[in-house]
Amino acid sequence: MSNTAGKYDFGMIGLGTMGRNLLLNMGDHGVAGAGYDKDASKGQLLEEEDKNGNLKGFSDVNEFVGSLKSPRAIMMLVPAGKIVDSVIEDLLPLLDKGDILIDGGNSHFTDTDRRVAYLETKGFHFFGMGVSGGEEGARRGPSMMPGGDKEAYNVMKPILEAIAAKVDGVPCVTYIGPGASGHFVKMVHNGIEYGLMQLISETYEVMKKGLQMDDEAIGKIFTQWNEGRLQSFLMEITSDIFQYKEQGSDQLLLDNIKDEARAKGTGKWTSQVAMDLESPIPTIDAAVEMRDLSKYKALRVQLSQIYSVNDAPLSVDRDSFLVELEQAFYFTMIMSYAQGMHLLSKASSEYKYGLHLAEIAKIWRGGCIIRSGFLNEIFTAYEKDNNLQHLLLDEGVQKLTVENVPGIRSVLSKAITAGIAMPAYAASLGYFDNLRNKQMPSNLIQAQRDYFGAHTYELIGKEGVFHTKWGEKSISIKGSGVKEKQ
Repeated sequence: MSNTAGKYDFGMIGLGTMGRNLLLNMGDHGVAGAGYDKDASKGQLLEEEDKNGNLKGFSDVNEFVGSLKSPRAIMMLVPAGKIVDSVIEDLLPLLDKGDILIDGGNSHFTDTDRRVAYLETKGFHFFGMGVSGGEEGARRGPSMMPGGDKEAYNVMKPILEAIAAKVDGVPCVTYIGPGASGHFVKMVHNGIEYGLMQLISETYEVMKKGLQMDDEAIGKIFTQWNEGRLQSFLMEITSDIFQYKEQGSDQLLLDNIKDEARAKGTGKWTSQVAMDLESPIPTIDAAVEMRDLSKYKALRVQLSQIYSVNDAPLSVDRDSFLVELEQAFYFTMIMSYAQGMHLLSKASSEYKYGLHLAEIAKIWRGGCIIRSGFLNEIFTAYEKDNNLQHLLLDEGVQKLTVENVPGIRSVLSKAITAGIAMPAYAASLGYFDNLRNKQMPSNLIQAQRDYFGAHTYELIGKEGVFHTKWGEKSISIKGSGVKEKQ
C-alpha cells in the first residue's frame, strides 16, 4: 500500500509502546499509516523512528481522521475499560458508516460483546483483537487473535498477515470466530502465561533454597533447558534475566527486585470465567493467588519471624534432582496448557464461538509470550481431532504425561517435606490425579449438602433425585411421595 493523495491506509489511536511499534511494523511493510496521541511528543517519536517515510503522527483527532482513506480502518491501543468507550464516542461523530474500528487492547470479552452489538446498530464494522508478543513482538512480528466482524477482518487480513510473526512461513494470525472470541482467546492465553510464569518462579525457588544453588548455576540450568524440549519464550527471557547486571554492579538486578508481583487483571478474569463455565484451571488459579499473596510483604515478614523456616538444603543428589525437576516442570507445563485449551473448548460450546483449537495453537507458536516447542504437540493433537474433549486424551500427549509423572511426584514430596512452597506444581499434580480418578470423594460432599440444606443427591443405578432425613434414616424420592426405609 502507499500514501496516495496524502491519504493514509490505516490509523492507530494510542502511540504508547505497543501502538507505536505495531505502526512502525506496518510502515516497514509498506503500509502508509497515521498515528494519533494527545501527547504530541509520541507522534514526533513515531516519525523519528520511521525509516521508510510511511508514517505520520497527529495530536489533533480531527486532522487524524481526515487524513485516512475511506472506508477508514482505525485500531485503538488504549487501556482497557472506560477509556475504550470514551475513545469510541469521540470518534463516532467523525466517522462514516462502513468504517472499521479495531480494539487491539486487552479488553474484557463481555465489554467487546457489548461494543460489537452497539457499533453494529450504528452502521460500523468492529472487531476485538488480542495482540501478544510485548514490545519486541509488536515491532518485529506479534501473534494476533482477531474475532468479530469477519468482513472487516478480511479487509485487514493482508496488513495483519504481513506484520505477524511467521513460523515455517505461516503468519501467526487467523480469524478466531464471532463476537468477542478474539479477546476471549487472548484472555486465556494470558491465563496460561500466568501459570507458566508461576511454575518457573517455583522452579527458581526450589533451586535457590532447596539446592542452595547460586545465581550463575541457576541461570545455566534455565539456559540448558531452553536448548532442549522446554524451549520457550519465557524460558529464554528467564535465562537472560539470570545474566543481567547493571553497569558497575557485581550482582544480578534480579536480586534487587522486590518480591511483590503486580498484575493487570487478565489472569483473574480467566479464573473468574473458568468458574462460571465450571472448567477447572487450578494451576492458573494458583498463579493468580500467589501474585495476590506476594503483596502481603509486611505480613509475610512478621509470620516468618513467628514460624521457624527451614533453611537447610534438600538431602538429595543435585544432579539426579535436577533431572527430576526438568521432568516435573515439563509435566506442569503440559497441565497449564491443557487447562487453558479445555477452557477454550468449553467456551467455544457455551458462547457459540466455533473455535478451531489447532489454528489457535498454530498462531501461538510464534510471536507470542507463551510460544514454546510444546505447542507443536498441541497443534498436532487438535489438527488430528478438533473436537478432542481434552488434550490429555491425545495419544502423543498421554505418552509425554506418563513419562514425566515420576519426576513431579518426587520433586513435590521432597520440597513439601522441606517446607518449600510449590503451589502451582501441587495444583498441577492434583488436577491430573483427580482428572484420572474414576471415583472421587464427591459423594460425601453431596451427602453433607443434603444433610444440612436438603439439596438432594442422585443414586448409583437408580433414576430420580433423592433427599434423606438423616436423623430418621429414611430416603424419599423428591416430589414423588415415595419413601424407602433404609
